[in-house]
Amino acid sequence: MPAEADFSGSARALSIELYRGAMAYLLPVNNAGGVNGRRVVITSYDDQYDPDLAIRNTLKLMDEDDVFALFGYVGAPTMNRTLPLLRMRQAKDFLLFFPFTGAGTNRIPPYDQFSFNLRASYDQETKGLVDHFVAVNRTRIAVFYQADAYGRAGWAGLREALAEHGLEIAGEATYRSGSPFDQSYDRQVAIMQQLQPDAVVCVGTYPACAGFVRDMRDRGVDCPIATISFVGSEAMLKLLSAAERELGKDYTSRLVSSQVVPSHQDDSVPTVREYREAMDRHRDALMPPDSLLYPDGKTAEQEYAPLPYSFISLEGYLNAKLFVAILRRMGADPRRADLAETVLAMGDFDLGAGQQLSFGGDMARRQASDQVYYTVVRDGRFVPFRDGEWEAWAKR
Repeated sequence: MPAEADFSGSARALSIELYRGAMAYLLPVNNAGGVNGRRVVITSYDDQYDPDLAIRNTLKLMDEDDVFALFGYVGAPTMNRTLPLLRMRQAKDFLLFFPFTGAGTNRIPPYDQFSFNLRASYDQETKGLVDHFVAVNRTRIAVFYQADAYGRAGWAGLREALAEHGLEIAGEATYRSGSPFDQSYDRQVAIMQQLQPDAVVCVGTYPACAGFVRDMRDRGVDCPIATISFVGSEAMLKLLSAAERELGKDYTSRLVSSQVVPSHQDDSVPTVREYREAMDRHRDALMPPDSLLYPDGKTAEQEYAPLPYSFISLEGYLNAKLFVAILRRMGADPRRADLAETVLAMGDFDLGAGQQLSFGGDMARRQASDQVYYTVVRDGRFVPFRDGEWEAWAKR
């Protein structure tokens, strides 16, 4: 199965950690003989978060590599451009499994028939954030978002969630996809200073969101700032923590991030214990090949330092665990034509993550989980933010 994602561009930490988590599950499976006697192999290509490259890679995966299924695509802009290819080749029964995005494109007709999701949607993440903010009287909610399909998906979810409370987006600021941490976001912050929002929801990737948070705090805007799961919380925190140490400032207070998997620190969850043990045991064997990460040759500035654990690699681990469970149901001679029927017939199932999951049913459901978790930074790491703790952020 392929992983078509950004391994060398602006969202590389997201793709690398998702891959590492999947490999942490697949390596021991393959070492034990694979699934029904077959190894599960990930064929990976780098799209650099470029939709045109994603199209080219997907055509290669389907037409030349003839992969069994598409798996682990990263990001709405690239996924959205490749979904029509699945429809064009539906006679070949290609399906996309567990993309790392909460965008709605593959959750609604016509493309819902060509994809299965494990994670909750951006609509669910933004609704949860809005509901919590409104409950503590923070009703003027602005948005900072990436100017592409991903950012617009989050923006639309935020608008819909606010409308349920009779509210509108208080204001907005955008940034260009691929913007780095070390550029100035003062233009976007100036908009927020004028708006004086009660909270800001960020729909972006970790370099830009970290830069925005830094510049917001430097300009004295201290309202709560929220990010959604695609941001890459640990990668963002790594940048902000380094800036805190260098400048002696606080960049991580009143920062909340929604997640779609449980905390990777919570070893009371069976799958989290499995995941952590697998990440520790196979740590040196989990990285994608250097030819994928450094297509023009490695330099010291480029070298990627993997995270010990992260919400993203845990999601990759769960994705691989569920895909292997599907393959095991298909017997010794699996066929692409039987994939959808096999998944929809699974009924309720448990990956050991503390919740019952399900596909199928009366609505032919294509998303297994609706669960959204909330985290804040304490002692240099993201930890669960319990419902009662939101009250400390109440606007008086």
